[in-house]
Amino acid sequence: MDRETLVTRNQQLAQAFHQTPMQHRLRRYFIEAVARFPFSPLTKGWNRVLFIKPDHIGDMLLAIPAMRALKEASPYTEIHVLAGYWAGSILANVPEVDLVLTIDFPGFLRDDKKSNYLAPYLHLLKVARQLRQIGYGHAIVLRPDHWWGAMLAHVAGISERIGYAIDSVEPFLTHAIPHKHEHAIRQNLRLVEGWTGHIANEDIPYYLEVYDKERNEISGTLKQCGIDEEQPYFCIHPGSGTWVKQWNYDSWAKVADILCEQLDAAVVFTGSNSERAMVDNIQNRMQSKSCTTAGELSLHQLGALYERALVVLGPDSGPMHLAAAIGTPTVALFGAADPLEFAPWGSRDKHIVLTSPIGCRPCRVLDWGDDHPKYHPCVNDITIGRVLEAARSVVQSNR
Repeated sequence: MDRETLVTRNQQLAQAFHQTPMQHRLRRYFIEAVARFPFSPLTKGWNRVLFIKPDHIGDMLLAIPAMRALKEASPYTEIHVLAGYWAGSILANVPEVDLVLTIDFPGFLRDDKKSNYLAPYLHLLKVARQLRQIGYGHAIVLRPDHWWGAMLAHVAGISERIGYAIDSVEPFLTHAIPHKHEHAIRQNLRLVEGWTGHIANEDIPYYLEVYDKERNEISGTLKQCGIDEEQPYFCIHPGSGTWVKQWNYDSWAKVADILCEQLDAAVVFTGSNSERAMVDNIQNRMQSKSCTTAGELSLHQLGALYERALVVLGPDSGPMHLAAAIGTPTVALFGAADPLEFAPWGSRDKHIVLTSPIGCRPCRVLDWGDDHPKYHPCVNDITIGRVLEAARSVVQSNR
């Protein structure tokens, strides 16, 4: 299949993927009926705001500036966050957040198995009862298309419900804001402008604290790898939540070998426990000595590891956003996802985004099911030379 045919094929498939399926059209009638039902409003918690954020680590990091900004503008407001257990822990080092509540959001477990049709709604009623016991004056639905979270806020009787004017979300909102195609940090901040006003890019509070406890633990981990306090190192996080975002193993191995020599630095691979086999595979292809921490670190220990790194390289993933929040330079490889919305936040001389020129990118389809990876080369089209050049550039610019 030639390139032009492949692009046309993928564009047609992506268009079909983004069309509303019949079951979602039927759900629309149910949503409109629930939105019209007058659930009794809460009479307590007017100084308490609930952020509803079902997404994973990277998206949660991009929501923190909105939480910080609201707290700064209204210091006596309690800020609570309803998060998935997969992302709630990242907020432990965010003092502006007063309470984190974790639940299993339907549809957000990466190995989620379809349950019966009623299960998400029965779960919603259970969580709504719990939220009523706490009491909230405002709910902010951070994910633009999260109709379940918007419905939850309505059923829980939260009087002020703020979110984006997306079809299945808007019926449950009291303040529906027109959606703009912009970076996720800016999207999140627009939802709190009623408290904060507009915040310029240079004033956005995007950072994450690293504590001495984690720094000391990482010093011990690095010593076990033979890396002392003075030796420079860089990190590679090759994994991501879906295969369509990932680069090939041979390329990562070659980049690691060459950068070890050119930067006169050690390489430390990072990843989750499920990504350990991937990291092992890459290490086995290398000539240089390397270290892995895959499956061994907490999120905050990972932040401490990245804090000392020369640069962090990897595909679009939560750890790339973590590195940017810590203040470490990054080189991020993007394919299906849109870097306009999800690139690591910061100046482009510190956070370089690499993409393929293929015409069907970004398709915004992160799960192609059984479609063969050879038909989706957007990440693997990025050359080793471009990654090396970007890594050298950010290291030199930020020494």
